Amino acid sequence: MSADHYFTAEPAVPDTRGRIGFSVAGRSYDLAVARGVFSAGRLDPGTAVLLRKAELPTAAVGGTLLDLGCGYGPIACVLASEAPSATVYAIDVNARARELTAENAAALSLGERVRVCAPEDVPAVTFDQIWSNPPTHVGKAELHAMMDRWLDRLAPDGVAWLVINRNLGGDSLHTWLTGRGWDVVRTASQRGFRVLKVSRSAEKTD
Repeated sequence: MSADHYFTAEPAVPDTRGRIGFSVAGRSYDLAVARGVFSAGRLDPGTAVLLRKAELPTAAVGGTLLDLGCGYGPIACVLASEAPSATVYAIDVNARARELTAENAAALSLGERVRVCAPEDVPAVTFDQIWSNPPTHVGKAELHAMMDRWLDRLAPDGVAWLVINRNLGGDSLHTWLTGRGWDVVRTASQRGFRVLKVSRSAEKTD
C-alpha cells in the first residue's frame, strides 16, 4: 500500500490536528496543522530559511502575491501580515492544506486578503511576487512544468523567491531557470538550502 504524500489531492490519513508556533520578523505565529499536509510536525527548515533570508514585502508593498504550494499556510500568513495592502493567493493541490490555510488566515484576521484555491481555480491575474518552497519530490519533469506555468505569470517587474535543498536539485534548478531565460541570483545558502531570487531578463520582459 502506498503512503500519502503531501502533494496528494485528498489525503487518506486521518485528519489529526496539531499546532506549530514560530516567529518571523518579530511576529509570532501559531498555526493549525494536520497529518497528510507537508511538514505537519514542524516549520519546514527550507520554509524557515526562505522566510528568514529572502526579502519579505514591506507595508508599502501592494499588488498580488502568490504562495505556490502553500501547505497549511505559513508563507501566505507571513506575506499577508507583512504587506497589509497586498492580496495573497495561496494555492495547493492538497485539499486539506487549503482548508488549513483558510482557517489559519481567518484566525489571524487575514481571511479577506488570503485567497485560497486549487491551482486550476486561480483567475487570470499576474503576480508581483511569487514565493515557493517547491515540492521537489514530485520529480524533475513535474517541478519544471510547475515553474514554467507559474513563473510565466510573474509581472514584468516582479520577483520570485524560491528555496530548494541543494541535495535535491537546488543548483540544477538554478541552471535550468537560467537556461529558460530567467535572471537568477542565489541570495543565500543556509542549512543546505539555496534561496533563489528570480526575475525577468530583458528577453523575458519583451
